Amino acid sequence: MGRRMIARLLERGHTVRAMARRGSESRLPVGCDAVIGDALRGESYDGVLRAGETFVHLVGVAHPGPAKAAEFKTIDLASIQASAPAAARAGITHFVYVSVGQPAPVMKAYQAVRAEGERLLRESGMNCTVLRPWYVLGPGHRWPYALLPFYWICERLPATREGARRLGLVTLDEMVGALVHAVENPARGFEVFPVPAIRANGRKMLPADSRR
Repeated sequence: MGRRMIARLLERGHTVRAMARRGSESRLPVGCDAVIGDALRGESYDGVLRAGETFVHLVGVAHPGPAKAAEFKTIDLASIQASAPAAARAGITHFVYVSVGQPAPVMKAYQAVRAEGERLLRESGMNCTVLRPWYVLGPGHRWPYALLPFYWICERLPATREGARRLGLVTLDEMVGALVHAVENPARGFEVFPVPAIRANGRKMLPADSRR
């Protein structure tokens, strides 16, 4: 998701700097400035962030699942605990954070960590855009396509409509588009993009011939 978002931002004329571990900087898209550091350590941001910039937080455990509760705390939570205070101190004016759809009947540990991240951002005083996807469809994540007919039905039944929309599926293109839209349309205060807003804002950023 990060590489795709960076590429889109570069195409649209933005200047992008991305933090990468030493040895991984070659994986960043051409045109992106690499910042070598550890996203889990606050000191990595010292002297790097600049007042007036937008900060996009995409650090997290790959393929979240119930068995990764400990990793959610040591990676997902640690990264926002390090970056949010550093961004506020540096005068970042807009912070973009990928959270998760909530409440939900499963993945309680993941929801708790992401909710704590949202709390830290609310208390930081920065303008924040929080995206709350539930599941992102893309390469390696295609099996949930089989659930689309189920979602279609649930979104049309009054008893299940709200939950199906809140915990709906979004495509990778919609997610990347929503992130770019958030960067280009900074929030004033604390703004949340639930799944319907991710879809709508993401589709705005798609090429005209690929919108559906």
